[in-house]
Amino acid sequence: MSADGPPLTPSPAPGAETELGAHTPMMQQYLRIKAEHAERLLFYRMGDFYELFFDDAQRAARLLGITLTRRGVSAGQPIPMAGVPVHSAEQYLARLVRLGESVAICEQIGDPATSKGPVERRVIRIVTPGTLTDASLLPEREERMLMAALPQGRLMGLAWLSLASGECWLAQTDAAGFAAEIERLRPAELLCPESFDPAQVLGTLGAADVLRGLALARAPDWQFDDTRARRQLSELLQVADLAGFGADQTPVAIGAAGALVTYAARTQGRDPSHLQGLRVHHGDTLLVLDPAARRNLEIIETLRGEPAPTLLSLLDHCATSAGARRLRAWLQAPLRSQAAAAQRHQRIGELTAGLAESLAPVLARCVDFERVAARIALRNARPRELAALRDAGDTVRELARLLAPAAGFADAVAALQPPDEALALLRAALLDEPAALARDGGVFRDGHDALLDELRGIDAGCDDFLAAMEQRERARTGIANLRVGFNSVQGFFIEITHGQADKVPTDYRRRQTLKNAERYITPELKAFEDKALSARERALARERELYESLLEALSAWVPAWQAIGRAVAEVDVLATLARRALALGWVAPQFSAMPGIEIRAGRHPVVQAGVERFVPNDCVLDERQRMVVLTGPNMGGKSTYMRQTALIVLLAYCGSWVPADVCRLGPIDRIFTRIGASDDLAGGRSTFMVEMTEAAAILNAATDQSLVLMDEIGRGTSTFDGLSLAQAIASRLITHNRAFTLFATHYFELTRLAQRHAGVINRHLSAVEHRGGIAFLHEVKDGPASRSHGLQVARLAGLPAPVVRAAAQVLEALESQSRADDAQIDLFADAGTPAEPFEPAMPDSAPAPDPALHAVAQALQALRPDEISPREALDLIYRWRAALAGDGSGG
Repeated sequence: MSADGPPLTPSPAPGAETELGAHTPMMQQYLRIKAEHAERLLFYRMGDFYELFFDDAQRAARLLGITLTRRGVSAGQPIPMAGVPVHSAEQYLARLVRLGESVAICEQIGDPATSKGPVERRVIRIVTPGTLTDASLLPEREERMLMAALPQGRLMGLAWLSLASGECWLAQTDAAGFAAEIERLRPAELLCPESFDPAQVLGTLGAADVLRGLALARAPDWQFDDTRARRQLSELLQVADLAGFGADQTPVAIGAAGALVTYAARTQGRDPSHLQGLRVHHGDTLLVLDPAARRNLEIIETLRGEPAPTLLSLLDHCATSAGARRLRAWLQAPLRSQAAAAQRHQRIGELTAGLAESLAPVLARCVDFERVAARIALRNARPRELAALRDAGDTVRELARLLAPAAGFADAVAALQPPDEALALLRAALLDEPAALARDGGVFRDGHDALLDELRGIDAGCDDFLAAMEQRERARTGIANLRVGFNSVQGFFIEITHGQADKVPTDYRRRQTLKNAERYITPELKAFEDKALSARERALARERELYESLLEALSAWVPAWQAIGRAVAEVDVLATLARRALALGWVAPQFSAMPGIEIRAGRHPVVQAGVERFVPNDCVLDERQRMVVLTGPNMGGKSTYMRQTALIVLLAYCGSWVPADVCRLGPIDRIFTRIGASDDLAGGRSTFMVEMTEAAAILNAATDQSLVLMDEIGRGTSTFDGLSLAQAIASRLITHNRAFTLFATHYFELTRLAQRHAGVINRHLSAVEHRGGIAFLHEVKDGPASRSHGLQVARLAGLPAPVVRAAAQVLEALESQSRADDAQIDLFADAGTPAEPFEPAMPDSAPAPDPALHAVAQALQALRPDEISPREALDLIYRWRAALAGDGSGG
């Protein structure tokens, strides 16, 4: 298969010859290559440096903090340039990729000694955020996905690929599903047709922020052609058609996959032959988490965007980087199938009897098999990675032996069979500790290749030859301090001090003058130099040739190494979950075909890990009670209680054990959350607009198998508007969606929902007031809360005491007015019976304060406590008390 894309070797842009003619020959070459990579930085190899010129140099200097200079002249102008050393280029590439940049690597492929003009160069690879394969550029414990999107009518064809592992997925969805998949997968790069603007499509849904931090690449529309893609993918996968992968019903996604593979081939300089088939992603196979739920539950990152404390940071004690990546993927894609999740529970149970602890040190010795296999397929694996693969054979066998007694791991044991022929080839070819890079030589054993041994012998004989020649020339010339040496700049030389210059033989030819000596060369030494240097260069070239042949031979076993990598990753995840379950006191959940959620003594896994004592709580939702209206004070634990319920359901359907004493779950298809308050300034949406948008998404998509968390809906607008909306949303969830719902609110009027709907119950988070303060018990109890304790929480937050006292006075006036008028609005009255309006009295219309109380307050305000004695303070207290009692003596 060919990439069908523009060739990596560039050609000049039409009409550019006249403009190019004003430049030097080297700059003409550079500009031709740069024209093919206008949107990328171009690393242009010159000796031991990668140079950048013109705008690239200025951009790189700004991004990398490297020196910007101006040297030489081309087309009559100085050339802005900046450079990075070849030996440390990877660290600069890593920084650029993290910034979302793409870089084209242009290497010298011609011989400077034989080139009449500029040395021939071409781009050998392109480094982009979504096509990383090099170990020094990839994060070990995260995937870097490349996604392609193709719109067709209301459909959106998606394909995503992890080039480092060879996994490729297809999906056909709509615009909302497009946003959800970006949120779930967090691809590093998005490839789109030139005619498609994803920001415009996602912006209409209010979801344009999912593109934030995502590198965007473009490809010609013709590369997304369905017919071309089918032919291309069938040839790459060596199949007659794609029906065997279940992809025949996803034509739009196949078009996206074709462009994806073309882009990958162009960046790597070769086809991704390690592609592990195609896997069609069906939305109904996963428990769906809406984007708000992913953020609010803090699965992968906190609400502040930090990696900890999160569910992943709590669980990720994986021994291998592949296991950590698989755990992350499981948490982001909980299963819909109870049977598949229960199989994981059962396998964790097999490991909890001590096997998980035995596996950990063996797993820690494993190589990242999938990524090394991918680099073999792409021909960029390094010698030490191959040596690690060779040395891991015994580790894989030991892992299989430990797992053999566990019935649930038969498939893993079958996969954990290292290819003996490949191991034998690696043992025969590689040194015990080969060089880091093949280009440096020192990779292959002596005896592996006769020609290499001969060239190495010549090179190794240099020291003996130089020592013998030095003794011979000293004897011939009578110069006792004559020295024969070598350096990489001058080559071989004979060094004689100036004081012995009169003894220099006539066949010596001066090569270099130093401060205190002269360096010479003889015809004999020149002949040996040509032979030795040629042998060294030929030996390095021979090793590079042998290394390419070795990678070609090993490519036949890439699928076997990939299978081992997948098995190791899965075993590591399950062993990690088993160890964490034992350490944290988690239990295996039980599934049922009957609808409902029963959690006894449930805990929030992340919060529990960060506190000394956590109060567990029950949560029961079933056909008789589908909604819990949850009341209680702020900081009382309502949000924690709701989140822990969702996290327990999530963990169970991921296949993990859960933080509870008992957990029984019926079918769950989605988890929705409406928690927290934040605006979207970039999208021009207020806090209330964000709140209503999320609520609308829930009402439009929740089913009778969904879990919905609603926290203080309606608080972003006026009291009556918010209360009315909250009541209407809650009623809709009860009567229409019939979802399992935890509905937290400070609107006590909503507690009357339980009187109108049989499926609603009231529960509250308990708290007690003590000496003007408040103590949160964090215990969920039946019935509504008696009050919200808002003033006590405000005092706890450090609000100034006068403000709290003023608020208490306002509250008392409002409550008194409400009791006097008995004017609480009836949200449940018939629409034709208008409720009497409620107009609370404000403090300026409240009854005037008592004159005696006012006099005492004035006296207290005028008092200077630091200027009176304790006795005087006591006297004042008695006088004020008497004044308030009515005897008039409190002046």
